[in-house]
Amino acid sequence: MEIKYTAVIEKDLDTGLYVGYIPNVNGAHSQGETIEELRDNLKEVLELISEDGGIIETSIFVGIQNIDLAA
Repeated sequence: MEIKYTAVIEKDLDTGLYVGYIPNVNGAHSQGETIEELRDNLKEVLELISEDGGIIETSIFVGIQNIDLAA
């Protein structure tokens, strides 16, 4: 059975690295030089968490919202 997780991905302006985390899984965060490397690293983190007692979801990812701020 395949379980899908949603990752939040950003690019760090100081390091140039892609950083990501899975909002509803504690400890599921990583980084990579490319998005593909980050995805592989996040998958590895999920596998390690799964082997170390199982993935315990702490919330349900709902979505993202744009917030407008007047300049």
